[in-house]
Amino acid sequence: MLTFEEILRTLEGESMLCTNGHTCPESVAFCPTCGVNAFQPSAANYPTYAPSAYNKTTNGLAIASLVLGIVWVYWIGSILALIFGLIARKQIKERDQNGQGLATAGIVLGIVGIVTLVVTIIIIISATQSAPPTY
Repeated sequence: MLTFEEILRTLEGESMLCTNGHTCPESVAFCPTCGVNAFQPSAANYPTYAPSAYNKTTNGLAIASLVLGIVWVYWIGSILALIFGLIARKQIKERDQNGQGLATAGIVLGIVGIVTLVVTIIIIISATQSAPPTY
């Protein structure tokens, strides 16, 4: 606890406070009590930063694209995932949003789903178009 006399000496410039709050004579570079730098830094020496009022949002179509790409929903989801993903990538660039990776993943999963649909249709058609059995 600082005494009244120590406070007066600090205010009059005869002494200063170390960063731990101990009173030190003006002529020393380090506090004799604790050994830290006796010069307390001024708040003016440090830059101040205003908190950012702008937070990037994640694009909703990118999220929808990823979810539909995972779920597939009888391959309709794959088609919508591809469409939403392509639209989301365009919106993300225009609006400076987050979600580029989500949109890309949705596009890839949509393409995988569409390719699987095409392969399934080809297999079904070729199985039903087989040659009739001969007796």
